[in-house]
Order: sequence, then C-alpha cells, then structure tokens
Amino acid sequence: MELGIALPTSGPLAGPAAIARVAQEAEQLGYDSVWTYERLLRPTAPVAIGGGDPQPVPEIYRVAYEPLETLSYVAALTDRVKLGTSIIDALLHPAVVLAKRLATLDQLSGGRAVAGLGQGWMPQEFAATETPMSRIGRGMDEVVAAMRACWGPDPVAYEGDFTHIAESEINPKPVQPRLPVLLGAMTPGGIRRAARIADGLNPVVITRDTLIDMTKAFRAAVEEQGRDPGSVTVVARANVPLTAEPLGDERPFLGGSPRQIADDLAGLEGTGVDHVLFATAGNEAEAGLDETLSLYSDLIRLARR
Repeated sequence: MELGIALPTSGPLAGPAAIARVAQEAEQLGYDSVWTYERLLRPTAPVAIGGGDPQPVPEIYRVAYEPLETLSYVAALTDRVKLGTSIIDALLHPAVVLAKRLATLDQLSGGRAVAGLGQGWMPQEFAATETPMSRIGRGMDEVVAAMRACWGPDPVAYEGDFTHIAESEINPKPVQPRLPVLLGAMTPGGIRRAARIADGLNPVVITRDTLIDMTKAFRAAVEEQGRDPGSVTVVARANVPLTAEPLGDERPFLGGSPRQIADDLAGLEGTGVDHVLFATAGNEAEAGLDETLSLYSDLIRLARR
C-alpha cells in the first residue's frame, strides 16, 4: 500500500518553508506522494456545510495556498514523490486552462502529477467564479472529457454544453501517457461517475467499514462499465490526528499513534484500498512541525515492517 502526506498549505504553519520541508522529508522518509487541495476563499458569514445548518467556516481556510503553483514549487525540490491534488474543484475552472496547468506540472515534474478533482460545494466559490451550481453533475463528465481531449493528440477540438474548444494545437502534453484523474466522491452517484470517467476514487475516510464498502462499490461499478477493476486505484484521504500517545477506544480509524495507525493500515491489506494520504493540518499546529515529522517517520517505519 502506498502512503502520502498532505502538505501544510493551510493553517497557521502554512508557508513556503514548511511546504518545502515537509515535501523533502516525506520523500526522504519513503512516502510515495504529497498532496495539496483547493479553497478559493473563506466566507466570513456562516455557511451550510454538508447540508447541515449554517456554521462558521473552519479557520484553517483563512490561508490556503494555490494547489498547482504549490506543486510546481515542490516539483523543483523533489525527485520521486507523486504530486497530487485532493482535491481541485474542477467546475470552477475552464477545462482547457486546468488541463494545460496540469500538463505543465506533469512536464516540470517528469511525469509525477495526479489530478484529484471534485465538483465543489461552497455557493460563494461558485458565485465568485461566475459558475452556475446547476453544472454539478453532468458538468463534471464534460470537464473531464474536455481535459482528456486537451491531453490527446493535436489538433484538439471539443464541443459540449459548457465547453467549446475550436480545433487547435494545445501544448505541452503530459509526460504520462494517461495522466491519472481521481474523483473525490462519497455518494453512490458520485462513485458511479468515478467508475465511468476516472482512473480512481479519492474518498474521505469516515470508518473502516464505510471505506471498504465504497471501495467495493467503486470496483464493482468499474467492472459494470466493462473496465478492468485492476486498472483503477482507490486513494483514501484520512483527515485524522497523529499523536505521540495512543488514543482510546473512540479514536477515529487511521488516527492515533503511529503504532495504532500502522495496525489499521495492515488491516486494509487486500481490501482494494491502494493508497492512503494523511492530512493532519491541526496536528502540525498543536504538536509543531518537528514533532509531526518525527511521528510520520515512526509511522512509515512501522507500516513498512
């Protein structure tokens, strides 16, 4: 199983020095990937998150470094780790612009880009980019198809409901013959969409059972599409605490001490989960970057045994 770390692109420790240090130490420790995410803005008014009552938007979003510029910076500082987004809100960007930026990152990194995409959820971000929220759903199919067209042979042309690309040369192309597209999805419909148009699924870990159920549903849907379930990947995002001391029985799955997390990872072998990325932004703020990186060192040592 591959393991990755979310870079400190948001929160109180976000900044070029911390981003560079985590990326380089992650590579030196043997992690397989580093990840960024997108947040365009933090509304000061309460926002309904996940369909619940309006509430203050988390303070961690006060600062959020742009994901692809950050990964281009990291590409110059590393040699091996994959450079992924988990996630970029694809509907907020013109498909041709996003495709060209990802292809450029793939060139600059020697073929290490992973395009983790989602639809977005915050009305204020849709409004700020003048994107109708009615595009959620079928608009996602179109933006992925248009991006793949941009990455394909010239001349490129695409005609859809929302995207219109006149026959053109669009370069550079990615280094990778097929730049991997992951879809951040958790609902049955989103999982089926990922099975239809993506190279992988990028769900957030809630519990072990829900993660395994989503993984099974995704691979079954891939097979129903006539695709090889072995050709896709599941990259689970664990927004969890990483602690020096073990947590009690109520700890979140894949959270706690390095030993507890390593045991959880061992229990995922053979379940179809291929890759786990750890996002512990609150951990760095509380424990400090030195301590957090020390814990990540312990974690990968134990997990690789």
